[in-house]
Amino acid sequence: MLGWFRTFQRDLPWRRNKDPYRIWLSETMLQQTRVAAVIPYYETFLARFPSIPALAEAPEQEVLRLWSGLGYYSRARNLQRAARQIVATHGGEFPRTAGAALALPGIGSYTAAAILSIAFGAEHAVLDGNVARVIARLDAVRGNLREGGRWTALQNSADELLDRKSPSDWNQGMMELGAVICTPRAPQCLLCPVAKFCRARQMGLTEVIPEKRKKRATVEITLAAAVILDPRGHTLLLPPPHASRKPATHREVAPLVSKMWHFPTVSVQKDAARELQEFLATLGTISAKNAEIELEPLPRARHAVTYRAIKLLPYRVRVCSLPRIAGAKCVSLGELVSRSSVAVSNLTRKIAQAALAKASEP
Repeated sequence: MLGWFRTFQRDLPWRRNKDPYRIWLSETMLQQTRVAAVIPYYETFLARFPSIPALAEAPEQEVLRLWSGLGYYSRARNLQRAARQIVATHGGEFPRTAGAALALPGIGSYTAAAILSIAFGAEHAVLDGNVARVIARLDAVRGNLREGGRWTALQNSADELLDRKSPSDWNQGMMELGAVICTPRAPQCLLCPVAKFCRARQMGLTEVIPEKRKKRATVEITLAAAVILDPRGHTLLLPPPHASRKPATHREVAPLVSKMWHFPTVSVQKDAARELQEFLATLGTISAKNAEIELEPLPRARHAVTYRAIKLLPYRVRVCSLPRIAGAKCVSLGELVSRSSVAVSNLTRKIAQAALAKASEP
């Protein structure tokens, strides 16, 4: 089967060499993200930060700017924190032991096993969702795979199956088998090299193994945001929320903007326009003399952050000149939709898109 694995592996950019940094970067980006979406980000990120020391020395906002669009921004922050720790304690070289790798921020058992086996040929079996699904079907493991000690049992099975002469090829083959052949729905059993050993197939259970995980109940949230716009098409963004300074960000909004640059935004309780105006007043953008400033409704949008479903209610505020707000940044509205010079989340980008769509109307 190992020979089949080797011919089956896809020609992905991070697999063309054994550089642990490239493998680490790719595995981090691939968490919760599809391969097709990752590749352009991976190539751009690697061009700007070609080594662990380069990543460690970079400004955090530059790292987040190039990550913008991939989501789950804690991955980028942990990546840089780990890079700085590697420079400080390992001379800039990725550690070769599991204990040292697991001590790095953002690196768990799966990521450590993938890096150490692929880069250094270490005998560590990977276990992610794809590999767990393959093993669960092979052994007809019922129930939630992450409950009742099942994950530990699956890891033990992965360790037993590992080809210790070629752990890199084996692990990559197992990951690809789960990603491309042994898929969650409609697995391609006729193409599977281990179909004859698969108990789930023998028992007619391939569609019910593994058991679907119960999702957390969705929480509905409504946000109202102000796009303050001058005649030149420039707008204001509030700075990333920071615990060490007086926050300009509405307290309930901070986690939803991924701690990045964002429009003045409030979490709506009852009256979106009134609550947004009140918040703008606290920032000094609306004074007693011009409290009647008009909020022009923009096209609504939808967004999601983990279990939260967000309704976006953007408003345009036309001004002759942008007000001064401590820490705020003046940027072109148009650049927020493409590759921005500042780090913004997809939530902020969707608000900018709504404002541009309204501006293009006849």
